[in-house]
Amino acid sequence: MTNYPSDLSTKEYELLKPLLPELKPHPRRKWDWHLILNAIFYVLRGGCAWRLMPSDHVPWQTAYHYFRVWSLDGTWERINGSLRAQVRVASGRHPEPTAGIVDSQSAKTGRQGGECGFDGHKGVKGRKRFILTDTLGLVLKAKVLKADTHEGAGGIQLLQEAFPDFPTLLKLWVAQGFRGSFIDWVAANLPLEVEVSKGLGKPGEPGFVPAPRRWVIERTFAWLTGFRRLTRDFERFARTTEAIIYACMTRIMLARLAKIV
Repeated sequence: MTNYPSDLSTKEYELLKPLLPELKPHPRRKWDWHLILNAIFYVLRGGCAWRLMPSDHVPWQTAYHYFRVWSLDGTWERINGSLRAQVRVASGRHPEPTAGIVDSQSAKTGRQGGECGFDGHKGVKGRKRFILTDTLGLVLKAKVLKADTHEGAGGIQLLQEAFPDFPTLLKLWVAQGFRGSFIDWVAANLPLEVEVSKGLGKPGEPGFVPAPRRWVIERTFAWLTGFRRLTRDFERFARTTEAIIYACMTRIMLARLAKIV
């Protein structure tokens, strides 16, 4: 088989192996998890359709089957959470975060159908990706909605799903688009301090000036769109895009852990 840049190294696979479901034996099965995962990450990194996967990978039907099953049963999100805790510990942090950052990114959709909307501010017809990260930029929760979803409404949906899993959170940084209903809702429902991040520079100040804290989540979006499957939203279901976000972060964190451990 050809080696591709997206393939898991032996060390990366060994880090991931304890988190994988049991692969039940079958007399006709020729593939192990390592080969199946290499095929999945090839599609995510290269951005091609499943049917266009090179023939020297496992059959595309096999790779797609396991990716789809893990998307539906939450396996990608669970693996993301386990690796995130390992990266935090390796970086000298507590496994559970006490501070987070919320922001959104609009992405055009393809011709696959599914729900979409028009983001008038960005001029994008498609979907909007809301993510919550820790202060290292590691994804805690992802929520994908129509592009015409207001930041406040999307942020509320994101936190409604995320906060039960992260009760240690004490503070959030958000972009200015989250002012108003989002901050009011958090104040009334969650024990969180919310700070609105300032703009990316001062009037008349030359050059680009990163906003404190907010640059962390902007870097996370840059990491994610390094996987071409996320440069646009090619999925029929928003839930599939959420799973892709967790899978891409899994690949990013494995590369980081392999250098540390």
